[in-house]
Amino acid sequence: MTVMTILSCRILQDEILHLLENDRSVDQIIVVKGNEENEFLVKLDSLGLEYTNAELDDVPTVSKREAKDKFIVLIYFMELALHEFPKQLKSGVYDKITELTAYSDGILLFYGLCGNVLGKVEEEFMSQEKTCPVRILKEGGRVVDDCIGATLGGTAEYLKALKQFSDKGTFFFTPMYAHSWRKIMRVDSGGGQTIEMLQEMNRLTGYNRVAKIQTGLPYTTGFNETVDEFAKIFDFEILEIPGNQEIFEKCYNSMKETMGIR
Repeated sequence: MTVMTILSCRILQDEILHLLENDRSVDQIIVVKGNEENEFLVKLDSLGLEYTNAELDDVPTVSKREAKDKFIVLIYFMELALHEFPKQLKSGVYDKITELTAYSDGILLFYGLCGNVLGKVEEEFMSQEKTCPVRILKEGGRVVDDCIGATLGGTAEYLKALKQFSDKGTFFFTPMYAHSWRKIMRVDSGGGQTIEMLQEMNRLTGYNRVAKIQTGLPYTTGFNETVDEFAKIFDFEILEIPGNQEIFEKCYNSMKETMGIR
């Protein structure tokens, strides 16, 4: 069997679902237990995709696998809160790559630069290139900035959008980003900030617009309603911009080629 591991932030779970739903070469899906996968499992159930939700210790390591011709996608979601602390995000991702290597024939990171801490991950894990190559989301050979940049189609499109909306501070929301905005912005959470604090921060920094990125993915419901609620709370203008799945598809298919999967 051949195992591709996708190590991801849960904000990109819909993009993973899109790949799994449309790739008939996948023989088995394993979602590793880690407390960030519950919404993803519900969506897999709704699509009728079979999977195993297992502890990592219950997954066979490379040295103990049965010799069967299977393509397995193993998925692990990192804690969303790590994005607050770029250095902790880097150390967490690097530690998890090291741990997952024993179970994987290749590891694909569904991350971008993310505070400019993951840009050298491929280079820094080059020593295992022949046994378990590590890849990250790229476009034109350059690591994407973050999940928003990946969804927009890469750095050039991201910069184009930023320039287009440069007259006002603008939040960019994908469906999962919108769904998770309270957690991302630490609103009303333990030790977090209140709505009033965030309203004042937005006023001081000039943020008064939210751009909905239409990803074309149907897996997270209530996108429009959630953005409407956000805009109402902060008295924001709402605009729409197109997104796409090209980078995710290209990087996934490129990783399959690297691993010799057809």
